[in-house]
Amino acid sequence: MRASPALVPIETSCEAEDTSVAEAIRALVGLIERIGAGTPDGLPESSSEDVLIDTEVNGCRYLLVRMPQSASSRIQLSPREQEIVRMVAKGHPNKVIADVLNISSWTVCTHLRRIFAKLGVGSRAAMVARLLEVGILTSSHRS
Repeated sequence: MRASPALVPIETSCEAEDTSVAEAIRALVGLIERIGAGTPDGLPESSSEDVLIDTEVNGCRYLLVRMPQSASSRIQLSPREQEIVRMVAKGHPNKVIADVLNISSWTVCTHLRRIFAKLGVGSRAAMVARLLEVGILTSSHRS
């Protein structure tokens, strides 16, 4: 699983942030992001958060944390949700999906709301785009 770094401030009582420190931290985050799938320290990847740097600068404590990235392995769609996603990707409206699957239109809407919540999207188009992006849905599903 790929992980992405995130700067997590844990002290909120710090005075005005030194811009040179902030720039150095942003540069470090960018470097770790460019490393990509591998871990910068050579350790095996994990599915949990990893603290890369824990330091104090000018009285402020900074943590650089590698966060697990939302990947297809974390998106769990039920078989029914997968059927609905496939039909939406083909352009079918809820009524057609309901008729084909022998369920009500209300049930299709409920499944779609749950799928949207799992993916963090707000529309059918965004749902399809997200599933194409993570590789759960292939372009052959859209034809």
